[in-house]
Amino acid sequence: MTRSDLVEELAARFGQLTHRDAEYAVKTILDAMSEALVRGHRIEIRGFGSFSINRRPPRLGRNPRSGESVQIPEKRVPHFKPGKALREAVDERTAQIEARAKG
Repeated sequence: MTRSDLVEELAARFGQLTHRDAEYAVKTILDAMSEALVRGHRIEIRGFGSFSINRRPPRLGRNPRSGESVQIPEKRVPHFKPGKALREAVDERTAQIEARAKG
């Protein structure tokens, strides 16, 4: 699902929202989540999962073209951990879809 798919789904589910309002809502939520992660906060959405920042330590890598050693600096990357309800829902729905495909 892309960002525009999410906007379309939101506008379709809530008839009182215009396409522009749905787009603004999605943008506002994603911007708030991004800003929270940049500040080092953890985001937890019950029943869905949590977002946090993981630290990747500096390391020595190789340039694949020349074989030369390259120092790769420390990075902070976003990490998503699905919640129990999401994991169970995905497992259940994929099992149903697979059962339909077989039978």
